[in-house]
Amino acid sequence: MRTLIKPLVAYLKRRHAVVASPFFLLLLSACSEQRSSFLDPGGPIAAAQRAHLIEVVAWTMIAIVPVFVLVPLLFWRYRYRNQQARYTPDWEFSGWLDLMMWGVPFVIVAVLSTMLWKSTHALDPYKPITSDHAPLAVQVVGLDWKWLFIYPDLGVATVNELAFPAGVSVALDLTTDTVMQSFMIPALAGQIYVMPGMRTKLHILADEPGSFEGENTQFSGSGFTAQKFEALAMTTEDFSAWVAKVKTDGVLLDTATYGRLAVASTGAKAHATLGSSQMPATGLYFKQVEPALFANILGRYSHGTAVPPALQPGAVGYIPPAAPPGDSR
Repeated sequence: MRTLIKPLVAYLKRRHAVVASPFFLLLLSACSEQRSSFLDPGGPIAAAQRAHLIEVVAWTMIAIVPVFVLVPLLFWRYRYRNQQARYTPDWEFSGWLDLMMWGVPFVIVAVLSTMLWKSTHALDPYKPITSDHAPLAVQVVGLDWKWLFIYPDLGVATVNELAFPAGVSVALDLTTDTVMQSFMIPALAGQIYVMPGMRTKLHILADEPGSFEGENTQFSGSGFTAQKFEALAMTTEDFSAWVAKVKTDGVLLDTATYGRLAVASTGAKAHATLGSSQMPATGLYFKQVEPALFANILGRYSHGTAVPPALQPGAVGYIPPAAPPGDSR
């Protein structure tokens, strides 16, 4: 499909056609190598969201289409020059018309309410996704302006790159060590908020290998637009090779390194500070993670006293740990 759509989009651009409509935006998302919309779903959650949207639109069309059809007909039928239209100045009530005007919207609202109630429970982000394999646990920390992904069972971590095997449910535990943020991978799952000192959960699953765009949708400062990451669904073999690469090319993630990582910066700037040429240009690899790092980040805000600005990532006045001797980065 993407192969067929790319030439069409290129032709429309050359002709200066208007491509801002939802239809053409859908075409553009379909021809992108990185899937970024639930209209082009990569997993069961996004597919269910798209189906729900189509059902809602179909039901609302029951009320909308007649309006667009009947209003022009009424204008034409009762136009000033039409002498055949019946003139009834004393007409004031019609039982069947009232039934249609109030009954149909009532039925539509009742149906949509029922659908919403069912889909809300079916798509509960805390609800695990059934798969044939054990779920992969990933701990997510939102920072300014990047995402940290910790794999507690594998002992590795990454920045701005979330990799996982296709067909395997991924259980995400999320928090933030700065202001409130909003985590979203549109082609795989819905949006969920993350807040300092709180743990939220989200489950995702990709039907097949592919690349999916993830982002923070909550404005959080000047680097907000760059706070995107790549979610990579891989085969089991490719995922094992990826883990081996992270362990080979990564650096140690201890408290001091995390303190430097937590400085307000984009993924590219963090890479320039802590990364190497073997890592993604806007991300980082960590081959070993200090135990209980995620728990310590959560517990930072649970002592009953305010965190001093010098120790608060993202705060004005935050003082990161000094670089180790001999580290010029």
